[in-house]
Amino acid sequence: MEALGRLFNVMPVGDGTYVSMKDCEAVTFLGYLASTGDTFTIQEAKDAAGTGAQNLVKITQFYLSKGDGSAAWTKSTQAAAATIVTTSAAAQSAVVFSIAGASLSDGYKYLKCTSTGAATVTAIVHDLDVQRTPANLPALGV
Repeated sequence: MEALGRLFNVMPVGDGTYVSMKDCEAVTFLGYLASTGDTFTIQEAKDAAGTGAQNLVKITQFYLSKGDGSAAWTKSTQAAAATIVTTSAAAQSAVVFSIAGASLSDGYKYLKCTSTGAATVTAIVHDLDVQRTPANLPALGV
């Protein structure tokens, strides 16, 4: 079996789109912006329409690197927050952070990461509850 469906499901263009966590343990967001800094904000909701949307103040660590893979990831920590702010330095053009499903409030099953700038945000849903062939994976945005 391929990694897609066995290990993860992915939403390549996930900026500002709710991602279902119904069949997984966690989602990892990857943000990339080539030249300037950005702010990434996490919200949780009860459904894909955004019912009950609220900021999820759970991000305490994230990793920064160059987007081209030429540098190692650098761990950053912060007090629990719903946002991550990256700078304009080329060394911080990529950010990665994970949110466990157990971090969501009761009744909430959707997460979204929104960039305030022009960053690309990719959502990688992993630790799948049910492994499937890629063609049988559920759509993440519904």
